[in-house]
Amino acid sequence: MIEVNNLRFTYSSKQSETLHDLSFSIQRGEVFGFLGPSGSGKSTTQKILIGLLKKYSGTASVGEKDISRSGPDYYENIGVVFELPNLYTRFTALENLRYFAGLYKRQTASPEELLKMVGLENDAGAKVSSFSKGMKMRLNFCRGLVNNPSVLFLDEPTSGLDPVNAREIVSIIKQKKREGTTIFLTTHNMAVADELCDRVAFIIDGSIVLTDSPRNLKLQHGKKLVKTECRDGSELQSQMFPIDSLYQNSDFLDILKSGKIETIHSMEATLEDVFISVTGRELQ
Repeated sequence: MIEVNNLRFTYSSKQSETLHDLSFSIQRGEVFGFLGPSGSGKSTTQKILIGLLKKYSGTASVGEKDISRSGPDYYENIGVVFELPNLYTRFTALENLRYFAGLYKRQTASPEELLKMVGLENDAGAKVSSFSKGMKMRLNFCRGLVNNPSVLFLDEPTSGLDPVNAREIVSIIKQKKREGTTIFLTTHNMAVADELCDRVAFIIDGSIVLTDSPRNLKLQHGKKLVKTECRDGSELQSQMFPIDSLYQNSDFLDILKSGKIETIHSMEATLEDVFISVTGRELQ
C-alpha cells in the first residue's frame, strides 16, 4: 500500500540532509510504526507521504500512486491525525466535523457517530475554544476519520490524553486495522507502538537502522529468564531462572509449591530497551 525508495530530503534552511536514503514498504491493512526521538525525521517522512513536502529525491507512492504526481483526489483516500490539533476554535465540535466532511466527494462518516465514538457526544454543540487539550485531541482524531480513509496517518495519536481516553483511542485504531485500514504511525511512545504495530522501523538522524515486528525485536534482545518475587515474612526475595529448564528446575518448582510467590515475569526486553540497545540513544 505504501512504497518508499531512496527517499532524501533537505530543508531549505539547512545545509545537511534531514532524511538519508530511506526505503521501506507497508502492506495493505498493516499498522507500521515509525519510531524515534524528536528530530529524527519521523514527521518529515510523514509530511512527504501526505503531500505537504514536495522537493524530495527518491520515490514515494501510496496505493500505487506516485505522490509527486498526485492531485486533490489523493486526499479522498487518506486521513491524517496531526500531533497538534488543527481545528476552527470558533466553530462547535459538530460544525468542525460537518465542515471537513463537506470537503470530500466520497461518502463520509457521520459526525455525530464520530463524536460519540470518542466520548464527545454531549459536547457537540460547544465551541472548540472551550475545549481542554484532551478534548481537542479527541476531536482532531475524529477529523482524521471523517472521510473513511483507506490509509490513515497518525502522529502521536495519544499525546495529551489521560489514560482512559488514550486507551479508547488505541481501541479505535485496533478496530480500524480489523476493518482493513492501512496505518502509518509516528511516535516516540514505545508502549503504544508495541501494542498496535505489526512492524516498526527505528529512525535516528534521518536513517532507518532497524525494521522488524515488536515481538521479534523483544525476543532477540531480551533475556530467556523468569523472575520470581516471594515474600518471606517482611523480606522480599527475588530469583532468576532459565526459561528453557523451568520444568525440571527443582528450586523453581519448590517456589511454585510454596505458595509464597507475589509476582512472576518473563524478562523479555521492552521496545524501548531494544531501541536504546540498537541505537545508543534514549527517547525524549
